[in-house]
Amino acid sequence: MAEENKNKEVQENTENLEVQDVAGMSTDSQPEAEKQQENPEKFLKEFNWHNYEEGIDPIDDEKLEEFEKLVEENFVDTLDDEVVTGKVINITDRDAIIDINAKSEGVISLNEFRYNPDLKVGDDVEVLIDVREDATGQLILSHRKARVIKAWERVNKAHDESLVVNGFIKCRTKGGMIVDVFGIEAFLPGSQIDVKPIRDYDAYVGKNMEFKVVKINHEFKNVVVSHKALIEADIEEQKKEIIGQLEKGQVLEGTVKNITSYGVFVDLGGVDGLVHITDLSWSRINHPNEIVELDQKLNVVILDFDESKTRIQLGLKQLSQHPWDALDENLKVGDKVKGKVVVIADYGAFIEVAEGVEGLIHVSEMSWSTHLRSAQDFVNVGDEVEAQILTLDREDRKMSLGIKQLTPDPWTDITSKYPVGSKHTGIVRNFTNFGVFVELEEGIDGLIYISDLSWTKKIKHPSEFCNVGDKLEVVVLELDVEGRKLSLGHKQIEDNPWDKYEKDYGVGTKHTAKIDEIVDKGATIDFNEDITAFVPQRHLEKEDGSKLKKGEEAEFQIIEFNKEFKRVVASHAAIHKEEEQKIVKQAAKKAAAQNADKTTIGDVNADLQALKDKMEGKE
Repeated sequence: MAEENKNKEVQENTENLEVQDVAGMSTDSQPEAEKQQENPEKFLKEFNWHNYEEGIDPIDDEKLEEFEKLVEENFVDTLDDEVVTGKVINITDRDAIIDINAKSEGVISLNEFRYNPDLKVGDDVEVLIDVREDATGQLILSHRKARVIKAWERVNKAHDESLVVNGFIKCRTKGGMIVDVFGIEAFLPGSQIDVKPIRDYDAYVGKNMEFKVVKINHEFKNVVVSHKALIEADIEEQKKEIIGQLEKGQVLEGTVKNITSYGVFVDLGGVDGLVHITDLSWSRINHPNEIVELDQKLNVVILDFDESKTRIQLGLKQLSQHPWDALDENLKVGDKVKGKVVVIADYGAFIEVAEGVEGLIHVSEMSWSTHLRSAQDFVNVGDEVEAQILTLDREDRKMSLGIKQLTPDPWTDITSKYPVGSKHTGIVRNFTNFGVFVELEEGIDGLIYISDLSWTKKIKHPSEFCNVGDKLEVVVLELDVEGRKLSLGHKQIEDNPWDKYEKDYGVGTKHTAKIDEIVDKGATIDFNEDITAFVPQRHLEKEDGSKLKKGEEAEFQIIEFNKEFKRVVASHAAIHKEEEQKIVKQAAKKAAAQNADKTTIGDVNADLQALKDKMEGKE
């Protein structure tokens, strides 16, 4: 570049030798000032800066002022940070030489024109003065910075004036696309690409499209554009035209625009309507995609819309005959039908006996058992079942079905199978606070009251005695055929041991046992695993006046036995008091005998005193 300037300088000096010096006397008759005014650009171009700076060509003050005036009028002020337009005058391997009408040409690296491979000499380009003079005195320009400044000016103008701009979609990004607008990377949200949902974003990469600048964040230098905004206005006009012609019952053709779990959105040509999942098919479906697919064209009927007609409810199944209307006219109560389980609830299962025609099997109609369970215990969704029609209401389009009716009612011959007093084995199915439900066979349940579980054990809750699923031997105690109730007993399998205990542990019988526990009002003793007797406090007294203690063994006498309430009361004091009574009786007999032998009163008193001393523990 320095060599070029030098050659240019030599050329200028040669030209100046061929013509008279611009500062000296001209050979032309025309004055120099007039030449300058007629062709100032030529004058400024041919002026020899080197000779002037070296003092070779002296210039008087008057002409110097005139020269400075021409410079001021014709040269770009390089001190201002403004974008100017320059012309490409030369292109080298690395740089583009740009004339911006300054004192010298500027240089721009070709890297800044990579977006424009067709750059050629003579093209006008926007530039910004980056460095006024580098180490070699060269003017350095920037096209990239100029583009950025101008781009922001254009983007702001497009935003403020709602202008349409062209952009190039460069690539995908999270939530949308990156668009090149005037050299600025703008964000195009996915929702702003089109009025309809976009399923293939990659199809837009590399396309040129028109946009509107909808948002600018000057602080973060962010720009948001929209293509949807351009077409919404046209769509609104179409919407108004379509909506104005809508009527209930009208059949229109539409395109499936979006599928959700609750329904299908259909484009009716600029306005959308919703077909709820329940209006897609007369049969139950789990998801709308079982019936329709995206971009599918179909006919729909308008079911309803709001006053503003912004929400349009559509139907698809209404275009076909209702399945109940096509149901076999000969079908009646008592007939057997087959169907598939489509829905299960706690109270029963819905069976589709024909497309769009369902019947309910209540859980109570699934088994003859009066002990109801959940419907899931009997059937599963998708099962093929056979049932009998119990009720049929064509007007209300309702049907109830039963499964248990296909098998004989086990209560039909209940009296012969389970007579009172007969013994059987059943399975524990459930507990209540008052007893246990035992299943003798499918449909035959009986109840064992808690009091009929054991002859001897005191049971607070049935779960203390057995578990669900256990097998129990039972005896039929009562049978109510009309009420379909069966009363059972378990303890009745064996004889009541208290019948024997009543004899073995009757009042007056004596038994030896240890004190098991001391309680507030006495003590308890265990005669065996079934009989626990209570000893009142005063009946714990020993012959010497002390009380029996825990673990101490002694002889007891039964003073109370109640078989019905399983209550036994014993006494230790009664043992030695009985001995005392024997002594008293013996003394009385002796006294009577002595009286017969004319025994004196003193002798009797002496005997009684001896008895008293014995009772008090004296020798």
